[in-house]
Amino acid sequence: MATSESAALDRKHRLVIFASSLGTVFEWYDFYIYATLAAFFGKLFFPPGNETAGFLASLAAVGVGFSVRPFGALVFGRLGDLVGRKYTFLVTIVVMGSATALIGILPTYASIGFWAPVLLFLLRLAQGLALGGEYGGAATYVAEHAPANKRGAFTSWIQITATLGLFLSLAVILTVRQLMSPESFASWGWRVPFGVSVLLLGVSVYIRLKLEESPVFAEMKAEGKHSKSPLTESFGRKDNLIVVLKALFGATAGQGVVWYAGQFYALYFLTTTLKVNYIVGYELIAAALLIGTPFFLFFGSLSDKIGRKWLILSGMFLTVFTYQPIFHGLTNAANPALERAMQVHPVTLHTEDFHGNVAVVGEALVDAARKIVLPSKISSETDQARNYLNTRGIPFTLEGALAGQHISLTVGEATVNGFDKAAYEKALAPAGYPLAADTSQINWVKAISLLSLLVIYVALVYGPVAAFLVELFPTRIRYTSMSLPYHIGNGWFGGFLPLIAASIAVFTGNIYAGLWYPITIAGLCFIIGAIVLPETKDRDISKDNY
Repeated sequence: MATSESAALDRKHRLVIFASSLGTVFEWYDFYIYATLAAFFGKLFFPPGNETAGFLASLAAVGVGFSVRPFGALVFGRLGDLVGRKYTFLVTIVVMGSATALIGILPTYASIGFWAPVLLFLLRLAQGLALGGEYGGAATYVAEHAPANKRGAFTSWIQITATLGLFLSLAVILTVRQLMSPESFASWGWRVPFGVSVLLLGVSVYIRLKLEESPVFAEMKAEGKHSKSPLTESFGRKDNLIVVLKALFGATAGQGVVWYAGQFYALYFLTTTLKVNYIVGYELIAAALLIGTPFFLFFGSLSDKIGRKWLILSGMFLTVFTYQPIFHGLTNAANPALERAMQVHPVTLHTEDFHGNVAVVGEALVDAARKIVLPSKISSETDQARNYLNTRGIPFTLEGALAGQHISLTVGEATVNGFDKAAYEKALAPAGYPLAADTSQINWVKAISLLSLLVIYVALVYGPVAAFLVELFPTRIRYTSMSLPYHIGNGWFGGFLPLIAASIAVFTGNIYAGLWYPITIAGLCFIIGAIVLPETKDRDISKDNY
């Protein structure tokens, strides 16, 4: 009899993990299709005339989806703590799937002009709101079903869903692109991956309807002990608000930048900065995801044995000291001709607009915001020169103007005063800067190894974090309380990382300068987390007060 009951419980646990994880995979797939195609969308939904600004605007749309995730966490987290976990994250997946399908039929800028980016941004907002409610519900639901000594192992299946969603989006896009010509994909084929979302939505809803409510929450609700005002209890009470802030600045902000630098920014770095063919870039990232993904489960299970805190912080620590050499190594592996040209024939843009290295990062962010609002405007010779060099894929160093000149370009020993595209091309021709990465020269083993290492860092910070957040907060306000720091850390600090890092790199000309953003955030988060975060693995989450 005991064996039969144990087998039934095991089947129930497997269903909980499978249904929650599969639905979350599909929801991440929906969210990441656009992010995967962001560089491509710059040409479809934004005004022509400035390719660099269009790219930054498309990354801004990625960030917009992330920016509203905390608000989705508040809305759906409150519902989850009032009504229940199951039905709340059933609603989120319907909202997400519907918004994704609508992006797939959205007219482009060539068809409806200004309304194209407006509608795109609105649909990205809907996706962000839905995702803000999905993660907290799925993680809480699974953790509240898990045995006490397996919460890290159980919730690591939720953690793996984001990477699997990215992998699935890469696989679908790669398949579609290989089945048609580049012209057909640019014309209408890009819509197919969004249409696939409709099928995934149907499967997800069907499976989740079979789930029962979390037993921990159901018991509390039956006893009338669930929160009547989860927002007030979560953020109006000083003691719980302090825990929320500790979770944000000691864990999720650093975890967010490691996640999005290690996967999305790595993809953009390969395809946009190093000019690796999109299909090859997808294949390299997909291979790294296949190698690195099992580590999410490994570190989740390991956290059940040795604790969550120091596993998470170790990923941030490694980020601080190894990101620069890893991305330098990627350049060597993926585009060695570019690396040689940078070393032998460095390019310097001398301009009177340069105000020193300290000010350049702030100027980069202001400049990016201006270009997003007015993406077709290139107002100065410095803007023209910078746009030309970035579009051409030529890294450069910014320095002060030469005597008597507003702007000058030096390539090795050659100097061109003013902005003259033909003169720039003539000066750059002998330097050997490649128009694109030579696929035959790619060191696949080295590139995949470095990309896999980035994914393993992601697994270190992300694998244990769901169990950690669940254990930080009491049951009656858990959904609301854990969702907000998670989605601010990932949605704001992490979600805007591609835009911030790319803006810094574009403005400064230094292809590695954008990495200082995730390095700085991860470093600060490591210090704060080491000081203020508790270890949580042995907490009894069935108790409503810690």
